[in-house]
Amino acid sequence: MTGITGPDARPAARDRVLLAFCAVAVAFAAVDTYVVVLALPDMMAGVGIPVDELQRAAPIVSGFLLGYVAMLPLIGRIADLRGQVPVLAMSLVLFSIGSLVTATCYDLPSMVVGRFLQGVGGGGLVPATMSLVAALYPVERRGLPLGLVSAVQEFGSVLGPLFGAMVLSFTSWRGIFAINLAGGAALLVAVGLLVRHRSPGAEEVAPRASRDRRTLLARVIAVVLLTATVVTGLVTFLQPSDLQRDLTWGQLFIPYVDGGSRWITPIGVATIGCALALALWCWFLPRALVDLRGWLGHLVAADLLGAALLATVLGGVVLAFATADPEVAVFSRQGPWFLAGSALALVLLLLHLRRAADPIVPRGALAATPAWGSLLVSFLVGWALIAALVDIPLFARTTTERDSQLGAALVLLRFLAALPIGAVLGGWLLQRVPAGVLTAVGMGSASLSFLLMVQWDQHSLDGFASNLPLVLGGFGFGLALAPVNAAILASTDDDTHGLASALVVVARMVGMLVGISALTTIGLRRLYAAQASHPDLDLRELGIVQEHAVFVGASVAALAAGVLALVVFARAGTRGVDTAKVLRAAG
Repeated sequence: MTGITGPDARPAARDRVLLAFCAVAVAFAAVDTYVVVLALPDMMAGVGIPVDELQRAAPIVSGFLLGYVAMLPLIGRIADLRGQVPVLAMSLVLFSIGSLVTATCYDLPSMVVGRFLQGVGGGGLVPATMSLVAALYPVERRGLPLGLVSAVQEFGSVLGPLFGAMVLSFTSWRGIFAINLAGGAALLVAVGLLVRHRSPGAEEVAPRASRDRRTLLARVIAVVLLTATVVTGLVTFLQPSDLQRDLTWGQLFIPYVDGGSRWITPIGVATIGCALALALWCWFLPRALVDLRGWLGHLVAADLLGAALLATVLGGVVLAFATADPEVAVFSRQGPWFLAGSALALVLLLLHLRRAADPIVPRGALAATPAWGSLLVSFLVGWALIAALVDIPLFARTTTERDSQLGAALVLLRFLAALPIGAVLGGWLLQRVPAGVLTAVGMGSASLSFLLMVQWDQHSLDGFASNLPLVLGGFGFGLALAPVNAAILASTDDDTHGLASALVVVARMVGMLVGISALTTIGLRRLYAAQASHPDLDLRELGIVQEHAVFVGASVAALAAGVLALVVFARAGTRGVDTAKVLRAAG
């Protein structure tokens, strides 16, 4: 990649197109975050879980979140070491593989594995794309592209239920993940073509590679092994009934051990053998398909032990809150054990960070106040944002849209329509207004919007006036997204931008997990108190009481985020004129 030499310098047109494709990939993965909202009952039925045993489906949701949140710091650190584009490509590969596994899954474990891989791949796109922005743009020009990426990420995440509803109207839940597979593969090809044309010396290297017969033969064999793995794997997963009933082909599905799983059948063993052969082939011949040894080297260089400890810390938090039943407690019955494990892992992580030569979080990387402050602000933003994403449509279902999930989603769409507008405007204003002021104005607007929602009654959504808090809230959240990302990028070294971007996303996701659990618990307790003191209230009125309590809690969190941003972003150099050194992006 060519460097940026001055404040007016702009990335080449091909680099801007690459960034646009990366933003599309981020939106595509964000849609997948919430796509199971409507499809979950059908997905449960698809793996044999009764609808009345919803608690057994918790791993479907928590598996994705675990992959998304717990692996983000490691992926962000690898992006700093290896380059953003290779990490983007590998993230798309994992997302596509996860989509394939989910679309063809046959039981709960295989579905959870698929969702976990989707989470890892989808989550990896965010820090790599944010870091790519830092590589392509100097400090004073990062605001607008950061605002655009933030806008598509947040807008995409809440379009997930709408996308799921649209696909479910003409096909099964498996079609959702088949579309994900096709989209992920198409984006991977597009990014690969752009990188091939922009990489230095690609024109000179390609002819030599094509003339190298051994390399060509190695690639052909790798493709054959990959094809064999995919085909035998699909047959193992799907077990077509026509083949099973055939006298000859049916023997492929008979386990070697009575009562054994499908993986110890001839076709299952063939799948495992092809996969191992492919892995060994790529290990000893890295140019054949994937440089496995190179990726392992970067995993080790990224501090694999530290990453494992950090993933354990985050994983315990995710499992404690993602599996909670808000009617009982803020976190699940096993939550105290999960949090105890997180606490122990945190102690070990802090000791490791002090002693490791090259830890996953470099010493002093987050020492600047705007750096660690961004994480706290992002946590509070997530806490407040989840109330809008979940409880605005829930309020609609309680009042005016009792029989229409689509109608409730369209109410939320008014909020969503304003969010990207605020995000883009916030990015543009970063060149003129301090990050702290922008964040405070945005979160102040969000706080005010929640207070206006507290005044809603069962007929409010029928009137035009209900649009004011919805638009004000969406605009306010959007306005605050880019300044938070810009503050941490401007306050950290260039070689830690991937990690910093990942941690901002992790903080927001954890805030959303903790926030939805805590706010729902508060709302339910307010409901029970109202029911005890006013037994004449009907279910609709009690539901409104609950939602009002949630909106009040979200308003407090949003206001706290704005006030904190004014303090911690006071010295964030988001309007500086120093040019960032270009990061390794071609790989």
